[in-house]
Amino acid sequence: MRTTTPRPTAPQTIPELPADLDLALRRLKLAAIRRTAPEVLLTAKIQRWTPEEVVRTLVETEIAARDASNIRNRLKAAAFPVAKTLESFDVATSSIKPKVFDYLSSLEWIRAQHNLAIIGPAGTGKSHTLIGLGIAAVHAGHKVRYFTAADLVETLYRGLADNTVGKTIEGLLRQDLIIVDEVGFAPLDDTGTQLLFRLVAGAYERRSLAIASHWPFEDWGRFLPEHTTAASILDRLLHHATIVVTDGDSYRMKHRTEAPTTT
Repeated sequence: MRTTTPRPTAPQTIPELPADLDLALRRLKLAAIRRTAPEVLLTAKIQRWTPEEVVRTLVETEIAARDASNIRNRLKAAAFPVAKTLESFDVATSSIKPKVFDYLSSLEWIRAQHNLAIIGPAGTGKSHTLIGLGIAAVHAGHKVRYFTAADLVETLYRGLADNTVGKTIEGLLRQDLIIVDEVGFAPLDDTGTQLLFRLVAGAYERRSLAIASHWPFEDWGRFLPEHTTAASILDRLLHHATIVVTDGDSYRMKHRTEAPTTT
């Protein structure tokens, strides 16, 4: 299998494709083949490739280009606020156990349509972990959508206002993973709690949810006003879930840039 296209050893002018072939590739939307075919064909002629080698190289080029395009599109649709990867997460200084981190990184819980809940104080790696897992999931071919809890509820409220909340929720449930960060940063009213319940209930055993909150579960009544609904949300969220509790000092505070003092 050829992973790169060898270049001719001697400088030669790369001929353009015949106009009819160029047009045919345009119609078939084979942009990568159209772009690389002239050089591949010249290289094949000089190095005496077999027809199978030529076809394989062109097809692999097109597949690689489409895979990269799909990843870019899924990353854009996911709406991550920043780019945080699992590789840049410092597991050694984190309170997340390496075995747990490895399991989460395997993404098996997404394939099993299980959930993830990360609970802990600010600055202990919750958002980094969620975003890193989301980006890894995109690269693995999954559809992902990131929200803060406030943005999610606002999105659902807009659907409620124009009578499309059902369609909005069904659209969200087309994702393989829905990430809800900063749960509990702002209290919800009864309507917001009911909308959140509809999403969690719709995702139950169908899609994976990954949430992060600084509130322990027993304190969720502080920002969810209706306790019966809060209990129902937690019941469905945690039934098939990995629960990760983080602790320690804030990473941001430890690595803050101190302003210079003046006298």
